[in-house]
Amino acid sequence: MNELLSTLLDFISSIDPLFRVLFAGIAIALETSILIGLIVPGDTVVLVASTAVSNPLEYTSMVVVVIIGALCGESFGFFLGRWVGPRIRASRVGRRIGEKNWARAETYLARRGGLAIFLSRFIPVLHSLIPLTVGMSGMRYRRFMAWTVPACVLWALAYVSVGTFAAGGYRELSSELHWAGYAFVGVIVLFAVLVVVVKKLIQRAERRHMTAAHDDAPPSAAQDGAVGRRGVEGSGSGPAAT
Repeated sequence: MNELLSTLLDFISSIDPLFRVLFAGIAIALETSILIGLIVPGDTVVLVASTAVSNPLEYTSMVVVVIIGALCGESFGFFLGRWVGPRIRASRVGRRIGEKNWARAETYLARRGGLAIFLSRFIPVLHSLIPLTVGMSGMRYRRFMAWTVPACVLWALAYVSVGTFAAGGYRELSSELHWAGYAFVGVIVLFAVLVVVVKKLIQRAERRHMTAAHDDAPPSAAQDGAVGRRGVEGSGSGPAAT
């Protein structure tokens, strides 16, 4: 196990640090973008790329670039929603996503406001639909950023830190402990399980805010942007718009 894992980590480390960091940033930008984010495993790319981090400068660079990449993806989804959101929702691709998922995102945002933006970063499917839905709602970009920045920072720190310190610990112990490779794999698996559990718990706790009775459902942003704006700005609690 140690030999195989060392070969794999050495290969990742042999890739130019600048390319690794940029690739991770691009992957997470795509992962947080509408539609593309449903198929691009940006979190896996970031975790793997982080195993090659070997010094504080690389660690800081990776965290910063991943945060920027995530915010670029979120911003792209936001402005896409602002400009052509209703057309995307009505398109063939939008129909494949499912009206149920669109309605969940719209209802969740109307009920929870900014908190929905923060928590959706940790909820499957919604993390790609919420930025687009926010753009269609009429919420101001500054308010959107006030909620999504903390979520992206927390996410980036978690993934980069686990990849970095798990690989660093393995390299220190691999020459002395024959089971160091299993410990490394165990840490990664434990983290993956923890991520799944946290996402499930958040999704379960917030489920009632994503489902509304038919007569209580928020109006479509495509039909009534003004109503959507009032609903979003007036719901939830947290950072005020600036």
